[in-house]
Amino acid sequence: MKESILHYVWQFRLFTDNDLKTNEGLRLEIIDTGRLNTDAGPDFFNAKIRIGNTLWAGNVELHTQSSDWYRHGHHCDPAYRNVVLHVVKKVDAEVRNVNEECIPQLELRYPAHIDRNYEKLLNEKKWIPCADHVGDVPAIVVSSWKNALLSERLLQKTAAIAKLLSGSIRNWEEAFYITLARGFGFGINSQAFQALAQSLPMKLLGKHKNNLQDIEALLFGQAGLIPATKTDDYSRALKQNYRFLAHKYELHPIDASQWKFLRLRPGNFPHVRIAQFAALIHASSKLFSKTMEQHDLASLRQLLACQASEYWQTHYRFAHPSKRLNKGMSKASIDVLLINVVVPFLFYYGHSKQQQEIKDKALRLLEEMAPEQNAVLAGWQALGLEAASAYDSQALLQLKKEYCDAKKCLRCRIGHKVMQSSNSKPITP
Repeated sequence: MKESILHYVWQFRLFTDNDLKTNEGLRLEIIDTGRLNTDAGPDFFNAKIRIGNTLWAGNVELHTQSSDWYRHGHHCDPAYRNVVLHVVKKVDAEVRNVNEECIPQLELRYPAHIDRNYEKLLNEKKWIPCADHVGDVPAIVVSSWKNALLSERLLQKTAAIAKLLSGSIRNWEEAFYITLARGFGFGINSQAFQALAQSLPMKLLGKHKNNLQDIEALLFGQAGLIPATKTDDYSRALKQNYRFLAHKYELHPIDASQWKFLRLRPGNFPHVRIAQFAALIHASSKLFSKTMEQHDLASLRQLLACQASEYWQTHYRFAHPSKRLNKGMSKASIDVLLINVVVPFLFYYGHSKQQQEIKDKALRLLEEMAPEQNAVLAGWQALGLEAASAYDSQALLQLKKEYCDAKKCLRCRIGHKVMQSSNSKPITP
């Protein structure tokens, strides 16, 4: 028996609430179950209950059995002094708080199918626990859940932006530059790209904006990727230029071992992405301001379109010539930047400045973009949940990662519907 199921039953009032009595036989009425506490302390705050003729307002603690109260040390913890009801699956002991006051207890009764459904979901080995049941959930429930999931995903992404701005970075342009650089890492090299940007302030790059060779020297040099041996004319010139600029600005490169190459396609090598980033910096100044000025998806895509310099059209790494291939940013790559950088940044800026129209603009961009194409979204499509836009796909990615993979069915609105079903189809291994 998992304690989490008791939390779930209590929070959503799925218990049998007719003729409730405490362990001492006093009539019990649950007026308000309280607010779920996800931090330390009692499980639910500010509950309202009536015991006999007395109305109590306070906290509620839940355990599988009463004796867990003592095993967890609550009897000597002042944080549990205001617990007015101890809710358990089985009463096996009297419980007292730090003041030696006896706390009323309730043995929670609820329909047996809730336990059965939860165990089946936990033991399910399919792609998602409720794979056989998701198609039975009403469309309106799925739609409203996707809206909530997208908001949750945006909040997670904006947390990194908030952290930047609450630290040493107090400038929106600088924060956007660092966030955009992180985006150019496309997941596997995001940390390295962020470290690179933070080692090379935007203001310094701005001094060399009109000289692409200087920008490339600074970026590749700070990245620690300019080779010491097996060089060619381009890399030797870059090395010499960087040596001069590093001395002038007292720069120190990041650890080159941060860059990852394993299982990357050549077009996603750090060298190519840095060359594209250099071209973008060279072509545009005040990128965040310009991003704010764009009013449609096409103009934003155009703003982020960049072409690596001539050398990189025939190279993926230094001094290793390859067949000439266009190294411009693809539409798919630009859309990834829009989804993971521009939309969260606009959303957070609108939130910070209390400008709803900017937040709406960010959400509208997601609605206008095609959904991503990957294995997760293909899996949802096979179950009948097809993403119509990036708005949908972002929500479904959040659902799979944060709920299905972690089997947080009790916190999922789809799982909630499955849990409550008394005649759901059997879940088989």
